[in-house]
Amino acid sequence: MDYPTILAEALALLQHEKRLSYRVLKLRLQLDDDILEALKEDLIYAKHLAVDEDRRVLVWTGDAVAVTVPDPGVIQSTERPDTIADHDLQVGSPLPESRTPAAERRQLTVLFCDLVDSTVLASQLDPEEWRQVVQAYQETCATVIARYDGHIAQYLGDGLLVYFGYPQAHEDDAPRAVRAGLGMVEAIGKLNTQLGRGRGVQLAVRLGIHTGLVVVGDVGSGTRHEQLALGETPNVAARLQGIATPNTLVISATTLPLLGGFFALQSLGTPLLKGVAQPLEVYQVLYESTARNRLEVVGSASLAALVGRESEVALLRERWSQVKDGIGQVVLLSGEAGIGKSRLVQVLTAHVATEPQAWLTPCQCSPYYQNTALYPLIELLERVVLRFEREESPPQKLRKLEGFLVQYGLPLAEAVPLFAALLSLPLGADYAPLTVSPEQQKQQTLHALLTILLKIAAQQTLLFVMEDLH
Repeated sequence: MDYPTILAEALALLQHEKRLSYRVLKLRLQLDDDILEALKEDLIYAKHLAVDEDRRVLVWTGDAVAVTVPDPGVIQSTERPDTIADHDLQVGSPLPESRTPAAERRQLTVLFCDLVDSTVLASQLDPEEWRQVVQAYQETCATVIARYDGHIAQYLGDGLLVYFGYPQAHEDDAPRAVRAGLGMVEAIGKLNTQLGRGRGVQLAVRLGIHTGLVVVGDVGSGTRHEQLALGETPNVAARLQGIATPNTLVISATTLPLLGGFFALQSLGTPLLKGVAQPLEVYQVLYESTARNRLEVVGSASLAALVGRESEVALLRERWSQVKDGIGQVVLLSGEAGIGKSRLVQVLTAHVATEPQAWLTPCQCSPYYQNTALYPLIELLERVVLRFEREESPPQKLRKLEGFLVQYGLPLAEAVPLFAALLSLPLGADYAPLTVSPEQQKQQTLHALLTILLKIAAQQTLLFVMEDLH
């Protein structure tokens, strides 16, 4: 995006949200550091539409004036006559909020998050310290929510009301909401490590998710307006949050069918929910399953026979036969969504899996981790190669990593710190931390990964699959 487009989107986003941390603004608009600094100077000092708070948050102050957003398609002069006053440059047509309908019906998945025992925590800290803790909690949650493209509709004291499906709708809004909820619990756990050392407090959250029909529209009067979803759905999400135990996520039976089997759940029955007339079965989300796509969820035994793809299947098997003869092959499967690319890959991997000497390395890219370098390989190492279990401690995982690296002849003193950093494992006292530059660390990590793959390929046939590479 060019700068006028970035400025237009930032203005619209900030005017709607009123408050945005710089980190979230950077994630939402995919800004680099230089553009972010230029945007801050423009909004704070040049246009006087926002103020900085604690060098971490941008706060909208432009309600009193309407702002002219430059048209990205028009080249504008940077010069102006000295006779034009500063306010003449700022006053113009309002931001085009009126282009959206006054109210619209939407299918939304609503997430409600609340901080546990916040009153007790607030009494233990000075108000300034408590404010900093709440800000850290909110920014931590906002970062996770932004990863899954959720929309924080309201900060309700120490609670958050989050929409998935508005203003941007996705085909997988319900799974996005659940992944965000689980991610928030995990992120709060990491935040507690910092808060425990610095302030001696530990935070816990409760989360509830419900899906249903709402009407989204402008709510408020005077100068105070918000885009809120009205209907039963947000209220049910709040009630579900109320019955969740600390650091757990509870969803409704309405949301369950939309999750596609990607999560492990435990039924909590049909507890009485205040204000909800009909009994509603609810579930606690335990964790995300290891299935990487819908084909793994249903299992190969439940798949119908593949029809009309004989030539493509024959081509893939022919290429695999050449690999077994020692002639390496690269195949690109591309095409529109839904035409059966993953199904073709499944047929090939099922064929290869019957051969005892073959090594399968299935990697799955994810839009949720597009800003996480080497995520498919990290997931491959954790799930397939090292087979990390949820209940394993970091030292146990480190021992598994050591055994794997020894198997392929990599020197532990050099390789373990690289892979521990890649897998977010603490090193312990046996290894020295990395002292190289980030660029050197990247090159050394890539070289170590390539070395392992080449050694595997030298010993046996290797099928390396990278799905959703786009």
